Amino acid sequence: MPDRAPQPVDRQLPTDEARDLISLVRDIAQQEITPNAAEEEDAGRFPRELFGLLSRSGLLGLPYDSEYGGGDQPYEVYLQVLEELAAARLTVGLGVSVHTLASYALAAYGTKEQQVEHLPAMLGGGLLGAYCLSEPHSGSDAAALRTKAVREGDDWVINGTKAWITHGGIADFCTVMARTGEEGPRGITAFLVPGDAPGVSAAAPEKKMGMKGSPTAQVNFDDVRVGDDRRIGEEGQGFAIALSALDSGRLGIAACAVGLAQAALDEALAYATQRRQFGKPIADFQGLRFMLADMATQIEAGRALYLAAARLRDAGRPFARQAAMAKLHCTDTAMRVTTDAVQILGGYGYTTDFPAERYMREAKVLQIVEGTNQIQRMVIARHLVGPEER
Repeated sequence: MPDRAPQPVDRQLPTDEARDLISLVRDIAQQEITPNAAEEEDAGRFPRELFGLLSRSGLLGLPYDSEYGGGDQPYEVYLQVLEELAAARLTVGLGVSVHTLASYALAAYGTKEQQVEHLPAMLGGGLLGAYCLSEPHSGSDAAALRTKAVREGDDWVINGTKAWITHGGIADFCTVMARTGEEGPRGITAFLVPGDAPGVSAAAPEKKMGMKGSPTAQVNFDDVRVGDDRRIGEEGQGFAIALSALDSGRLGIAACAVGLAQAALDEALAYATQRRQFGKPIADFQGLRFMLADMATQIEAGRALYLAAARLRDAGRPFARQAAMAKLHCTDTAMRVTTDAVQILGGYGYTTDFPAERYMREAKVLQIVEGTNQIQRMVIARHLVGPEER
């Protein structure tokens, strides 16, 4: 392994508290995440104990209100924490992003009573969340979901199957979108479902090309009964809640993608400055230097794009278009940069002795999750020229 240590990203942070937070995250990454990342990913082990440490360190509720155990951090800071975690191990960064996504509905749309009862445990009590929107037959067309919730007195009975659920089978709580009324987006309602509720079960985890340490599974709901006090928002408001959550979640994916790309660039730089051919380091060859320059430029552009969107969000301004752009650009960048990193390492890049091949395999999923990049292009185009004619 090359012995050239990567240089930390020079971050522009708004407060001393944020700088201390990034320092804490880097210490945790160096001491607790990176040393075990390759072995655990290869073995398909999810680091649940590590997520307990992240919870105790206040990293699972950063963008939420401190009144309920959150960190009161702006998205501009939270996303840079995600980037640092993802650079150490994507399973961890993406896991924190998904947990934050799963907590969003209650934090943004729940009643005061619901927030007081549930959020402290969700944000700082060691719990882990799952976001349950996609189904076997409704991925990009999320409004066509079939999972149903039927009212029975003061309860709701939920039946259906959710697919591609990160933390499926290990989550302590699930934010579930279910149909309570008419077909289409207006008939969907959000619910907070305990992960151990009777009738909740998970299929075997999917066998994936990357992120093997992060369990992804179908989650089944068979006559799952929850009280109306676990309905989030109004009946029929669930699809709007889901889309609002995804706008923020896409920024999380963008930050994770930049972190992964940065890790790949650091690996490529380390190798290129140590590896010698024809009597000199391969980093001295112009063709390779241009590759490294392009990689670094794409990463910086992605970082600037997701931070610009985050600052709009923090200012209370519309940011959906910019979030889609950030998700699109940053995840495409991660795919390009990780592929180039493998190329720079040559034959070694194709072996598991170096992490470059793992980075490349992991990057692919980021172009798919939380809205494929084709969907992001549709979202951006609708903001530019309006909806498509039907």
